[in-house]
Amino acid sequence: MKKAIFSLLIVTLIWGLTFPIQKIALEGVNPFFYNCLRFLTAFLLTFLVFRKKPSWKKGLILGLFLGVAYAAQTSGLKITTSTKSGFITSLYIPLVPFFSYFVEKNKPNLSQIISFFISVVGLYMLNDPSKDPFNVGDFLTIICAISFAIHVVLITHFTKSDNDEVTLLAPQFLLTSGVNLALAPLGGDAKMNFAAILALVFTALFATIFAVWVQLKFQKLVGSNISAIIYVGEPVFAALFSFIILCERMSLIQFIGMFLLISAMIVGTIKKVYS
Repeated sequence: MKKAIFSLLIVTLIWGLTFPIQKIALEGVNPFFYNCLRFLTAFLLTFLVFRKKPSWKKGLILGLFLGVAYAAQTSGLKITTSTKSGFITSLYIPLVPFFSYFVEKNKPNLSQIISFFISVVGLYMLNDPSKDPFNVGDFLTIICAISFAIHVVLITHFTKSDNDEVTLLAPQFLLTSGVNLALAPLGGDAKMNFAAILALVFTALFATIFAVWVQLKFQKLVGSNISAIIYVGEPVFAALFSFIILCERMSLIQFIGMFLLISAMIVGTIKKVYS
């Protein structure tokens, strides 16, 4: 159980790092075309390396929600700040128990309910709405959050009956690439620069293939609700890396929000760590 929690936490660190990296790389780049190439690269590498017969039905369902999530997130990131994008994306965390109840009939326990409440307050404070008004990029990122919440729940639901999680990788990467290719005309010219190519390689290998494989392998061990609590680390890492790399400043209230998110993670997972 400790290995599962630690592995998922590493994934949140990688996801957090992608926000400032892609904020830099996507300057003047078509976000949909970038995502198309990122997930096409992930698909080809997965298909060639693992050589497993894909589970197309489940994989494509996952790919539909993953494709919408990344298309909305990346296009929104071009409009809003890296820190706000990390915050709004993480709104999928309190949405997971809602979808988990309807899909898995999984009721959160008291410590999880407390954690989710703390995380909502922390996420709101980390956003610090008074600092930056709501914009179109924020709205697109909300769509991303809803799609990610459904994706998290479906990963847990599907992998409980499918022990070979590798078979679910290629189909969702392929459809995610296809969704973004279809939207590419909306993003402007299909051009790339050196920074975007470097970001593409990093995100395809670590934030896509490695991250989704870890989700498929370990989420079923801890469940959707605990996984969502672990994922509160994503906006924390996004804010920290945005501060280090982009020099995006945080107010006192944002630091308090970050502290609350870390507290929510501890409260929600401590029983699992020692179980």
